[in-house]
Amino acid sequence: MSKDKATDAKATEEQADAIKASKSKKPKTADLLAEIEELEIQLAESKDKYLRLFAEFDNFKKRNIRERMDLLKNAGQDALSAMLPIVDDFDRAKASAEDEKTEETLSEGVLMVYNKMYNVLEGKGLKKMVSTGEAFDPELHEAITKIPAPTEEMKGKVIDTIEAGFYLNEKIIRHAKVVVGE
Repeated sequence: MSKDKATDAKATEEQADAIKASKSKKPKTADLLAEIEELEIQLAESKDKYLRLFAEFDNFKKRNIRERMDLLKNAGQDALSAMLPIVDDFDRAKASAEDEKTEETLSEGVLMVYNKMYNVLEGKGLKKMVSTGEAFDPELHEAITKIPAPTEEMKGKVIDTIEAGFYLNEKIIRHAKVVVGE
């Protein structure tokens, strides 16, 4: 029996060690699960930050490309704006030559130069604004003065264009100076 007691004592001791080991494993397992959860949360946050940063960079690239295209499209705006008074002078000379009351004429060569210059400017994206007879729009027109409208339907409309407005690639580079009927 003493041998049985020794065996029982040993078995009891092994059971006690097993219980201690299982108790010590439970906190380790719980700690590991908590750590895994925390790491998964950090990974999800890192993925979210990465996706947001990637999207922001993509938007930056698109905006930069769009700004470059606009810059290239309107690169000659200053030069073309400087040429507008010359175009105005040509228009006035042509209108004066076409007026039946004057004896002035415009030579064929000057008309060819005028047409060629106008075609080149149109090719670069310059377009003359049509204003006379249109409804007054402060976004497009600059009212120089108001006069009594010759007819009722001309009220609030452009009676005369003093200086033509121009678009460069659908962007206004000079507002038309107009006389408005009231």
